Amino acid sequence: MYDIIIIGAGTAGISAYKEAVKHTQNILIINQGPWDTTCARVGCMPSKVLISTANRMHDIEHADEVALSSTGTIDTSQVMPHVRKLRDQFTAATIKDVDRWNPEHKISASAKFINENTVEAAGQRYQAKTFIIAVGSTPNYDTDWKNILKDRLITSDDIFELTELPQSMAVIGSGVIAIELAQAMTRLGVKTTVFARSRKVGALTSPELQQVAQDVLSQELDIRFEVLPEHVRLENEKVILNFKQNNQDHTVEVDYVLSATGRRSLLSSLQLENIDPTFADIKNLKINDASKQLADYPIFIIGDAHTQNPIQHIAATDGRNVVQNCLNFPNIQTLDAPSPLSIVFSAPEMAIAGLSHKQLLQKNILFATGKVSFETQGRATVLGKNKGAAEVYVDMQSRKLLGAELFVESAEHMAHLLSWIIAEDLTIDEVLTKPFYHPTLEEGLRTALVRAFKQL
Repeated sequence: MYDIIIIGAGTAGISAYKEAVKHTQNILIINQGPWDTTCARVGCMPSKVLISTANRMHDIEHADEVALSSTGTIDTSQVMPHVRKLRDQFTAATIKDVDRWNPEHKISASAKFINENTVEAAGQRYQAKTFIIAVGSTPNYDTDWKNILKDRLITSDDIFELTELPQSMAVIGSGVIAIELAQAMTRLGVKTTVFARSRKVGALTSPELQQVAQDVLSQELDIRFEVLPEHVRLENEKVILNFKQNNQDHTVEVDYVLSATGRRSLLSSLQLENIDPTFADIKNLKINDASKQLADYPIFIIGDAHTQNPIQHIAATDGRNVVQNCLNFPNIQTLDAPSPLSIVFSAPEMAIAGLSHKQLLQKNILFATGKVSFETQGRATVLGKNKGAAEVYVDMQSRKLLGAELFVESAEHMAHLLSWIIAEDLTIDEVLTKPFYHPTLEEGLRTALVRAFKQL
């Protein structure tokens, strides 16, 4: 009987194995598919290569924003090969690391549970004292549309395999992945139409910032809010989408349809109902969010397999931390969670550090909101990136910074600073003693902080 069996070798599973092997050699990791990560292969990394190229092209075409003029054309024929070249470098590094592992610890196969202590893989049964489930997730798509459109309906798992940029694309969804890829494609010259079920873009929860983001992004993107295609068909290698908007019939013709409507867990592949019949309903599993334990069983579920925050650094952290709960079972401890931080690589970037506006309202916390527009902010104007706004949230009683939402240039960097400040439990009085160099984008944050301070 193994001490630990890990199922899945993505970010969370790899992190768990690397931690577990420090404590015991009596372990097994079972994985179906590539021995790398969603992030490196089809997620964070290739998408950021595409976005980086798209933003560089956008800056060249909009050089007039900083008093320059440019002439000539830009050749985009090498964009997709470039994305795959760098993607392959990132995945190769992970695979090289995995190849060094003890081969007796690895099985390439699908797994299913027989009971709470037994799994079956490649026709053999294996028992363990504890299990770590890190099977990840897969993109959602309409199966009926897939049958009709075949390879013309793609997801984020497929888009980076396109040999060249298409002429046109429809994107279904307006969440994080949808907005990032739709904006990148638009900036690379692909005529892109976004269909959004609701009036929302990205992950921002502040009503005011949501409106700012919708207004700014709509200037660049063709977003059809609260509109979804009613019918699709494939005709002469083109996708025809029919939809209604403002009570009028419309049609759009595109090369591809990108389904970016979220992801679904792969837990259903494990036949958890063999442990408990109620586990057939994977959407209502009794999983302790603090310890990751499944009900009272010696089973822990981490990463994208079950989370409201499918974020790489959280999956890696949970992978490392959950090993102690396996080794010390049944003595279960709450896993240490990093200060909340999420980023959307749109332009301007979106970010949430600490608690979001929505979470603060749900918790009935009395807080002051400091707001700042970046439309006239000095450094943003110098950069020609003077768009968007930011909000900071301060506890009215403790005076501690609780959270922030940003839709500004370089939000990825400022959000890190804010997340670290929140993790240190600093009051706004302490934060305002810190240096804010002139001229910087961070001065905009200081304006928001001062405005919150004045409400206390």
